[in-house]
Amino acid sequence: MKSELEPSRLQTMPNNTAIKEAVDAGKLLAASAENLNTWLQSPSLPQWAIDSLNELVEQEQWEELNDRFFQNMAFGTGGMRGRTIGSVATSQELGAGGPDNPDHAAIGANVLNDINVTRATMGLFRYTKGFLAADGRDYEVPKLVIAHDVRFFSRHFCELASSVWNQMGGQAYIFDGPRSTPQLSFSVRFLGAHTGIVITASHNPSHDNGYKVYFEDGAQTVSPHAEGIVGEVDKVSLDETAEFLEKDLSRVVTLGESADSAYLDVLEGSVLDRDLLSRNQPKVVFTAIHGTGRVSSIPLLKRLGLEVSEVPEQAIADSRFPTVKSPNPENAEALSMAIAQAKEEGSDLVVATDPDADRMAVAVRREDGEMVLLTGNMIGSILAEFRIRQMKKNGLLPEEGTQSATLIKTFVTTPLQERIGHGHGLKVINTLTGFKWIGAKLRQYQETLDQKLRETQGIVLSYDDTDYQTRARLLLEHSTFYVFGGEESYGYLANDLIRDKDANAAVLMFCELMASLKEEGKTVLEFLDEIYLKHGYHLERLGNVYYEGASGAAKIANILKSYRENPPKEMNGVAVEKFTDFGTQTIHDADGDVIPSQDFYFVSLANGHSYAVRGSGTEPKIKFYVFGRQEVASEEELPKVKESLEADLKALREAIEADAAERAG
Repeated sequence: MKSELEPSRLQTMPNNTAIKEAVDAGKLLAASAENLNTWLQSPSLPQWAIDSLNELVEQEQWEELNDRFFQNMAFGTGGMRGRTIGSVATSQELGAGGPDNPDHAAIGANVLNDINVTRATMGLFRYTKGFLAADGRDYEVPKLVIAHDVRFFSRHFCELASSVWNQMGGQAYIFDGPRSTPQLSFSVRFLGAHTGIVITASHNPSHDNGYKVYFEDGAQTVSPHAEGIVGEVDKVSLDETAEFLEKDLSRVVTLGESADSAYLDVLEGSVLDRDLLSRNQPKVVFTAIHGTGRVSSIPLLKRLGLEVSEVPEQAIADSRFPTVKSPNPENAEALSMAIAQAKEEGSDLVVATDPDADRMAVAVRREDGEMVLLTGNMIGSILAEFRIRQMKKNGLLPEEGTQSATLIKTFVTTPLQERIGHGHGLKVINTLTGFKWIGAKLRQYQETLDQKLRETQGIVLSYDDTDYQTRARLLLEHSTFYVFGGEESYGYLANDLIRDKDANAAVLMFCELMASLKEEGKTVLEFLDEIYLKHGYHLERLGNVYYEGASGAAKIANILKSYRENPPKEMNGVAVEKFTDFGTQTIHDADGDVIPSQDFYFVSLANGHSYAVRGSGTEPKIKFYVFGRQEVASEEELPKVKESLEADLKALREAIEADAAERAG
């Protein structure tokens, strides 16, 4: 670290006296001041960044400086996500572009900017190179593929990361524009890359961006790679980034049309009955909510002869997401324009994808003609039931079911899907939250198949080049065949050649479902009620408690710590029957594998209701997942059961959130 700076830089640095006085007055955290001074003395910091910090000090924006510097942005096991535009943006950061097109990402230790992207990429390269050497493949050049969404600085971060990778001795591949997260997952496998990056903050507010890492199986990183990458990133010093901040794209390869076509081919292979779609085409309104969804979803549906009506205002890629309060398809407001268009056009279905097209939301027509939004739990349950039925119908699965086929869900996804899977005679796997755990299971099943075929038949299978029907047959015989998977937060996966949730495939799956119901003369809601009558009425509610900034992080930590040290004995007047702490107890899944340790809690109540508690991995909040279930004797009884359970869960959620406020301190 430099101890001396040239006079020109010293003259424009923030006033150290003002910083010290702010610390003494309790306005600036000591950790923030220390990180701020470290950054100011680094050669990585350009002059515009020093000017920006000087501006924040002069304006006494201590809260903003705390948020930017109270910690170094953590490179977690999945990557990084956070603000790339400050709550208070400086004149240097905004530049000529202003708020709609800022010149620079916010400067700071705890925001996503050029320095943190460079640091992460350097660490990822060093881990990948070391992994290849340890695996006896040191002759291979580390290969990276990067995709990005439409957010502020996404293209810039993509190019910067690819430049860093190539300068360090690797080979980087990028697309010619925005692409979805699931396409990146597929492309890692398709290109034989060793690792992949998506620059995205998914459905977060427009001021955020992120950096998500995948490994050579096409899934997000899990142990031991996740911890290994984190360790290498943590070793990269701030000063080391200086030599890589200038972009050099001379050796970066831009992928062509063949990469897109290969991805669409795999999605098309997810269709279980093409004739069904041809006979009963649903009328679809689609919105990408200004994101990447239209890049693949629209060509995919048109390949299969479906007519799609786009929401024109939301078909435009725009970092500001100007037509919505939030680009999150979980929020009803984000689909309001599409629903209005569907009403006007008499469409059967509304589908919406989030900015990086890994999540899909749906609205369907009710008997009275009104459009109704479905929850992620409803969508996943409907698709699971439909696809299992279809697979049995076309002979892919035996009618009685088999424990060699599995439905995979997260613990916080509705228990209804577990009952559906078991009702069809299938194995059901529960995983921790995050699709990386589903991806890890798919890798495990592939590796088991490869090993069995080598041992019993001396065959080395080209897994990705084997057609879906043959893969299914081989997996059923020698390993485990993946039937369907999903999570409550609007994520679903149809195909094992993609190792992350895929909204593009989900759009197609739901259109096929609609075609089937159209042929049977049923609505989606009637089909859902059939499932409830068979398996019991299930209802879920999500509670989110937000805690922003440095003080918010402490409150989140307090809540998680207090659940472990002082588990609830009752909630809303109902006794706690069982408390499961995934951080201290050893828990096995249906394969007999140990669930990794995590600060995650599951609380079962004496009346049959339950709830889960976890800190969000992508936003500054605590999430509470509340579950209720009640058996239904008849179709006539169902409306009363729905009303009763709704009231129960509302009261339970309010009690949980009130309890959390006390635990936050």
